[in-house]
Amino acid sequence: MTARITLPLPGGGTESRTLREPAGWQRPDGPPASRIAYAAAHVVADPYADNAPDAPARLDWDATLAVRRDLWSWGLGVAEAMDTAQRGMGLDWAATRELIRRSAAEAAACGGRIVAGAATDQLPGVPDTLDEVVAAYAEQVGYVQECGAVAVVMASRQLAALATGPDDYVRVYERVLREAGAPVVLHWLGDMFDPALAGYWGSTDLDEATKTFVALVHAHADVVDGVKVSLLDADREVRLRELLPPTVRVYTGDDYHYPELIEGDGRRSSHALLGAFAAIAPAASAALRRLDAGDPAGFRAILDPTVPLSRHVFAPPTRYYKTGIAFLSWLNGLQPGFTMVGGLHGGRGVPHLVEAFRLADSAGLLLDPELAARRMRAYLDVAGVAG
Repeated sequence: MTARITLPLPGGGTESRTLREPAGWQRPDGPPASRIAYAAAHVVADPYADNAPDAPARLDWDATLAVRRDLWSWGLGVAEAMDTAQRGMGLDWAATRELIRRSAAEAAACGGRIVAGAATDQLPGVPDTLDEVVAAYAEQVGYVQECGAVAVVMASRQLAALATGPDDYVRVYERVLREAGAPVVLHWLGDMFDPALAGYWGSTDLDEATKTFVALVHAHADVVDGVKVSLLDADREVRLRELLPPTVRVYTGDDYHYPELIEGDGRRSSHALLGAFAAIAPAASAALRRLDAGDPAGFRAILDPTVPLSRHVFAPPTRYYKTGIAFLSWLNGLQPGFTMVGGLHGGRGVPHLVEAFRLADSAGLLLDPELAARRMRAYLDVAGVAG
C-alpha cells in the first residue's frame, strides 16, 4: 500500500506527499572488512518517568538496548555513552554507568563491537585541581574497561574550565594514558557540539591546538588505538591523518563530510564513529559492503544521498542533533514514543523535524512508510499543526 501524508510547508500551506518505498537494504552476515564503523547510539527515555530538565535520567532499558541490537544487526559497532547519548545534556553519571554495563553485556552476548565514553562528568561543578580531573577520568576509563568495552576518552568540560594552557591538557592526558592499562580512543569534540569546549587543547587557534594534540598522540602512540575528530572540517581531518603515526586510526566524527573521508584519498582514509550512522544505519551498512567489494562508486552512490539528511539533523545549533536522531528512531518503530531525558525532545522545532521526515523519505530511510506516516500525523496533531 502506498503511504501518503499531508505536511506543512515552511512558509505556510501544506503539501501532499507520497512516500517512497524503502530501499530494501539487507542485513549483513557480519561487520564490514574495509573500515571499522561505529554508530553513536542515543538513549530512549522512560515515558513514565519525570525526565524533565535537571531531573535524574530514567531510561526505557528494553527500548534503549533494542536500538543497540538493531545497530549490531546492520554490522555496525556501537559507540556507547557518547555525546549522542546526551552526555552533559541530560544523562547523568549514575545512568551512564548502568548504560555502559548493560550495553557491554549485550555486546558480549551477540559478538558486537563496542566502545564507550569516559569523561569527568561525575564531578560536581569545576574542580579545584587537575588531580581531581585525572582521578575522575581514571575512574571512568577503568569502569569502561572493566565492563569489557574500549574506552573513548572524551573531552572534559571540567578540564576546559580549569586549564590555563596547553601544558595543563598534556599533563592530564599523559597521566590518564599512563594509567589506562589498554589502548583507548581520544575524542576531540569541537565547540559546535559543546560550547563549553571552546579552546580545547589550550588554544582557540585550531592550528596550535592541533600541534598539541598531535604531539600528545605521537608521545603515547602505543596506548592510542585511534582518535575521533568531530570538528566538521574535512580538510583539517585530512591534514591530521597525515600528521598522526600510521598505527593510529582516525575515526571521523564529521557528520557533514563522512562519505569522502571514509572513502579516503588513495593514501589514507578515515574509519567511522558517527552519530549520523545511528540515523542511516541501513544505508551505511550497504555502502560499506560496496567498499568491501572494491566498488567506491557504489559506496558513494548509496551514502551520498544520506548527506542532506545528516547535514540537516546536525545543523546549528549542532548540539541539539540528538533530538533528530531520537525522532527518526521513533518514526522507524525502534522506540515506542518520542520523549527524551532532560526534556530534549523540545530541542528542535516542528519545521526542523518535518524537514527531517522529508529528507529521510527522500533517502529511502523510512523503513516502514505506513508506520512513519502514522507517527508523523500523530506528532503534527499534538503540535497543533494542520496536516
